[in-house]
Amino acid sequence: MELSSRVEYALLALLELASHHARKEPLKISEITAHQAMPDRYLEQILTNLRRSGLVQSHRGAKGGYVLAREPWQITLLDIVSSVEGDSHPKETDGSTQPTIEKNVVDEVWQQARNAAQSILSHYTLQDLCQRRDAYRQTNPMYYI
Repeated sequence: MELSSRVEYALLALLELASHHARKEPLKISEITAHQAMPDRYLEQILTNLRRSGLVQSHRGAKGGYVLAREPWQITLLDIVSSVEGDSHPKETDGSTQPTIEKNVVDEVWQQARNAAQSILSHYTLQDLCQRRDAYRQTNPMYYI
């Protein structure tokens, strides 16, 4: 299992929006991509998914952009992954193949892995990521000359 670029970009974009959440000012896609290296058009598609699932709101106009639709502590990582990747359901069989003992064993283990991942992702929120980022910044300051 790997972190897809869609989920990674969604998390990075939402971290940017969470950083500006208290100001209630929308961020433009170009402002997000200036801080996080990602393609504008790809981010636009991702933000559309996040808007449709109710995690962000878009504002039109010259001062428009995107804001979080909920408080950062109310958005779980599972919400974000589900929004971007869709809910992961076990694949359907076409009925022509008989389930074997081996297939059942593999499916059982895979379901346990899926349940464990969902449990962990539902435990962490966007606020938790912001706090970890801030703690990391304090322990590893950047010095510029």
